[in-house]
Amino acid sequence: MTRRKPPKVSFRWWVDRQIEQARERGEFDGLPGTGKPLPKPTGHDAATDWVLREVRRGGHDTKALLPPSLALKREVQDLPGQLAAERTERRVREIVEDLNERIRQAYLNHLSGPPLTVAPVDVEEAVEGWRRSRAAS
Repeated sequence: MTRRKPPKVSFRWWVDRQIEQARERGEFDGLPGTGKPLPKPTGHDAATDWVLREVRRGGHDTKALLPPSLALKREVQDLPGQLAAERTERRVREIVEDLNERIRQAYLNHLSGPPLTVAPVDVEEAVEGWRRSRAAS
């Protein structure tokens, strides 16, 4: 049965939520092609062939291959791990503030590609998370 989008909820949020719930239920586990190598370059699409070669070679950060809005989302997701490697609170604050500035600029510049769905990161929460990660290690 298809569920209807609740009123006063953005379509994008609702779809993202449906995908996340399906992922939690394991509905994407064991799909055909999972764990199989990327297809061989065909020669018909130079851009796609280049990306496939670069990903296989591992010579590039795969975030660089994402549209800007998705790359920023990935950066926010990866932030705790990145901050855990830092030694000073000042550096942690610099990293989060730089990311926040790039997020704000992305909203101002109306990036092409998928819509931007991340908010700036709370600097104090990030610093507190960094402190907890240091205390645990």
